[in-house]
Amino acid sequence: MFTYQTTDRKEARRFRMAQFNGRTATIRSAGATVTGRVRAIVESKSGATAAWVVTIVPDEPKAAAPAARPAPRLCFAAEDDF
Repeated sequence: MFTYQTTDRKEARRFRMAQFNGRTATIRSAGATVTGRVRAIVESKSGATAAWVVTIVPDEPKAAAPAARPAPRLCFAAEDDF
């Protein structure tokens, strides 16, 4: 699990909406990017400003899809020769 603290109300609201709708959320912090499901958002009122602690469960990276077969090449001008 990945824990992130923010003081931005808009960002906290975005994470709450992602949690409510079951969507993945992405956090970019200190050069690292974490994408996953939001597990919890807790408001911390210990300081002078409001802060939120967001807990994210990272998604496993997706495996690369196998290469698709190339489409057959059709020559429409050849139909006139028959």
